[in-house]
Amino acid sequence: MNLSLKKTNSLGLNKKPQDTKVVVAMSGGVDSSTVAGLMKKAGYNVLGITLKLYDDAKNSKESRQCCAGQDILDAKKVSQKLNIEHKILYYQKRFKRDVIDSFINSYVSGETPIPCVQCNQTVKFRDLYSCARELKADALVTGHYVKRVQANGNAEMYRAVDLTRDQSYFLFATTQEQLNFLRFPLGDIEKKETRKIALNLNLNVADKPDSQDICFVPNGDYASVIQKYKPESFRKGEILNINGSVIGKHNGIINFTIGQRKGIGISHEEPLYVIDILAKENKVIVGNKKYLSISKIYLKDVNLLSNIEKDNEKIFIKVRSTGRLIKAKIFLNKQDAEVILEEEESGISPGQACVFYSKNKLGDKVLGGGWITRTVNKYLST
Repeated sequence: MNLSLKKTNSLGLNKKPQDTKVVVAMSGGVDSSTVAGLMKKAGYNVLGITLKLYDDAKNSKESRQCCAGQDILDAKKVSQKLNIEHKILYYQKRFKRDVIDSFINSYVSGETPIPCVQCNQTVKFRDLYSCARELKADALVTGHYVKRVQANGNAEMYRAVDLTRDQSYFLFATTQEQLNFLRFPLGDIEKKETRKIALNLNLNVADKPDSQDICFVPNGDYASVIQKYKPESFRKGEILNINGSVIGKHNGIINFTIGQRKGIGISHEEPLYVIDILAKENKVIVGNKKYLSISKIYLKDVNLLSNIEKDNEKIFIKVRSTGRLIKAKIFLNKQDAEVILEEEESGISPGQACVFYSKNKLGDKVLGGGWITRTVNKYLST
């Protein structure tokens, strides 16, 4: 029989659902739990896998973090409710090496890291992907809010229908091979609909709050994490104005991020913002808000999901997960890139991600992205 004429299932595979093995990444939250429920209801052979990424004895039901003790219990309860097989993978050492250590080193270097991207890039989409392949799964399904469209033999990634929940920024490092294997059932619905589905499935997590904090950073206190793992990084230094004059002292550059306004500890006639962090010199530069404006950024480790050169006249970028799409020009040099901003943007920091998009009739397509290594200030020579 001509395979092209065979009927595909809802995941786009030429198999009956009951003959299709899917691994669902179950974090213990409402999104991934709902996805597991949808897959089970559709008749697929579902295996739920939860990653134990760190140990936190203080975690409780009131926690709004992910991948911790209570979340694992919630994922187990959902699996029992759905009558699906459930496994726990103990990835604490990998997570410490690939995510926590990278986060700490980035902060100590004066950058503003995004550990959620690195988590997706390493233990989730690299290691869990490999595990799913070893288990002979046909697809790895997650609760991320992002759209996947099959086109010309390969999958393409688009921003989710619910832009308030879109997670494409965090998935820019996904490889083409991984994207072809991945499925994102929630990309076409809104979050409120997800909770309705979870309620209809009578899942114990239907009303569970969304995780907000970085899982290993309690209450958003980055400094406490660095204090725990690298206390020697708290070195006192100088705070300078944009003219190079010393106007204050600091207790460690890890207490500052570019764009920060509060907590600088200097009285001034106008609000002061952190403009730059000179890690090697252990100095913090502060100034008026206008000095946060950036005209150009440089990237490393660029990952591409599409040919951007033919679309360079209509490319947009995002430099923060909650940010807007900004018109830009991108010039590639192997895995490095120079990005010229064509619209005003401020507070961009090394360590953050720059994600590329283009627009078409299907929505906002993810072209790829890279890690910001350096910025060029619009008003200062750097």
